[in-house]
Amino acid sequence: MKSNPPDIDYDSALAAWVSRPSAPVDDGEGFGTPKNDPAQLQALERVRAWTQQRFKLAGDAAILVSELECRLPGCPPLETVIAFWDEGKRHHFKLFKPVKQVAFDDLPFTWMKSELVVPDDFSCECC
Repeated sequence: MKSNPPDIDYDSALAAWVSRPSAPVDDGEGFGTPKNDPAQLQALERVRAWTQQRFKLAGDAAILVSELECRLPGCPPLETVIAFWDEGKRHHFKLFKPVKQVAFDDLPFTWMKSELVVPDDFSCECC
């Protein structure tokens, strides 16, 4: 008995998912909170300060905190991405929640700092 191929395979399902229009994301404070919202900016600054504190970074250390929308199946709708530079090395990690929901205890432990180093030859299309 010959079986028919499935109507839809993973690649076409993923392509359909990614090409769909972006829906507003409910961040718990309404849909589509503007990125220049004072509460959003305060949350970004709070996570930046916590990152500096947790990893004992200098006051002038470069720390980037951003909130990104993920449109891939299985991803949370919003995730917080943090990158910082220390001793000439870039460190990077993600928290799978909106920046307004991030708590200090969500950050990796201080002793994990060396594990967050991004190798020079690392490339990633997702972040």
